Amino acid sequence: MPAGIVLALQVGAMFFEGAPDRLVGFVDGLVALAMIGLLVVRKWYPVTLMVTTLAICTTYLLLQAYAPTDWKPDFAATDPWMPASAPIYAYTAMVYAGALVGPALVLALFSLVVRPWDTSTELILGTVLLVLLPALVGLYVRAHRILVQALIDRAERAEREQHLLAEQARADERVRLAEEMHDVVTHRVSLMVLHAGALAVTGPDDHTRSAAEGLRVAGCEALNELRELVGVLRNETTEHHPRETRDEPTEVPDLSTLVAESESVGVPVELKRDGDPARISAAVGRTAYRVVQESLTNIRKHAPGAPTSVHVRYGGDRVRLTIRNAVATRSVDSGLSGSGSGAGLTGLRQRVELVGGTLTSGPLPSGGFEVDAVLPAFVPAPESA
Repeated sequence: MPAGIVLALQVGAMFFEGAPDRLVGFVDGLVALAMIGLLVVRKWYPVTLMVTTLAICTTYLLLQAYAPTDWKPDFAATDPWMPASAPIYAYTAMVYAGALVGPALVLALFSLVVRPWDTSTELILGTVLLVLLPALVGLYVRAHRILVQALIDRAERAEREQHLLAEQARADERVRLAEEMHDVVTHRVSLMVLHAGALAVTGPDDHTRSAAEGLRVAGCEALNELRELVGVLRNETTEHHPRETRDEPTEVPDLSTLVAESESVGVPVELKRDGDPARISAAVGRTAYRVVQESLTNIRKHAPGAPTSVHVRYGGDRVRLTIRNAVATRSVDSGLSGSGSGAGLTGLRQRVELVGGTLTSGPLPSGGFEVDAVLPAFVPAPESA
């Protein structure tokens, strides 16, 4: 839409002014139309197009100072010497070119157009209206977008933190239930196993002793299964693992979706897997998925465009996840990266510790960042009661 309006104004001005009587007039018209046509790609190449505008303005000044009379631009002394599209490029630079590059380019354009060595009141006012005013509008639009994005991110972070709090509350309730099961059910079943064992020794006949032995074996199996269930509810860490024959395997959830989501917003991610996938419990699988998810989210916020690697290593008794990113290739939005409470990694570390794992994170010497999590392959069960 802006390109169409400026193009119509430029064509109208050329129509009313009539055909230029010098070659420099034709060249100036062609340059103006070309810069108007390039407005359609201004969002993708704001710096390049702004530099081109500066080069055109510099050429005007050099032609006016050193060129023969036939090649001197046909401008009045009080006219700003710049293409008709320059105001829109000044606005675009403030919105898309970055917090430092954009103002620098606009200031350079203002300095060329106002010509401080040969300026006038009319020229200053015209330059303010055609360069500074669009730039100020662009600055406002950029600040508004940053504020809206910061509010959206803050709301998403609050939702994630609320979700973690709810999970912590559920974990606390599971611990309470586990303690009640330990104090009541395990105690009663243990008494049943002891009585059955005594009857298996002192029974009056073979049939009774055989039945008592069967009850004792069944009770011991029930205790083993109960210990495994209590271990899942408590999420405690011990050296005793539940028997593999009793544990239903659940592999690490597919991480391809997370990788595709990051790549769709310009963060290249390399996913690498080493070793044979180990059987892991459901709680560990969900935790591994959340580690990668939160790490990629932080990379998209704090290191946009940074090349990233996700390395998953399977072992006999553990799963190790390493998420490493290089330095950002695009400018970081300070309003967006500074928002939130900063509790994302803290909450993630607590979640990892709930399943008996460890998580470390920190910057790399090369300027990137690394998150390293080691999780047990199984959720351990507590020792026999």
